Amino acid sequence: MSGTVYLVGAGPGAVDLLTLRAARLLAEAHIVFHDALVPAPILALAARAEKVAVGKRCGRHSTAQSFINKRLADAVRQHRIVVRLKGGDPMLFGRAHEELSYLRAHGVRVEVVPGVTAALAAAAEIGVSLTRRGAARSAAFVTPRQADGEAPNDWLRAVLAADTSVIYMGAGDAAAIAQALLGAGKPAGTPVAIVENASLPQARTVYGRLGELPALAAETGSGPALIVLGEVLSEALSAARRATARKARAG
Repeated sequence: MSGTVYLVGAGPGAVDLLTLRAARLLAEAHIVFHDALVPAPILALAARAEKVAVGKRCGRHSTAQSFINKRLADAVRQHRIVVRLKGGDPMLFGRAHEELSYLRAHGVRVEVVPGVTAALAAAAEIGVSLTRRGAARSAAFVTPRQADGEAPNDWLRAVLAADTSVIYMGAGDAAAIAQALLGAGKPAGTPVAIVENASLPQARTVYGRLGELPALAAETGSGPALIVLGEVLSEALSAARRATARKARAG
């Protein structure tokens, strides 16, 4: 095999948040296998490439991982540069381990190109550091989502142990997440934010407290969203509520 498969991070959505290496590989790629959430402006950088959608979205038809693995291995027999384009960073909730293991087992050269993960894009969007000297020294990135047959997912313990938590793929399960956290002793007054479409022009954030999480989730749309949880959000929550009060008074 003369080609290489590149697992490339597409970042949170904004095209100018791609790394220079990612942009160069897209421009040189012969074929690109891309996730469902990769925006059209990023795909447009792969002007010469055949583009194959292999995305996974909750509640919708998804491409089987075994099929993706085989397509990547087959493609490298015909093309010198094969890009597997993943939202965010390939190495965080991107099933990169499965693709890396399969490709290496089949003698395929593979390289990883990191991207900006959604949690960091969300923190940048709302201007809130996930850590804070003297107040928040730990941050956890978790997802309650697990596939059938997987071992139990102990996301709850990680959230309880961290000063700040970012919950991926959780907005649709906001009621169950809130119930689990409250039942485990997390205070109902813990500040939360749901950040939707971070880094994109249509980005939107709703602030509240853990006890209000299901109602907050009901205000979001269909874009990719993250739940941010922790006292680092206290100032942003207060500012958002003051702005809402001013708007209400203005009428």
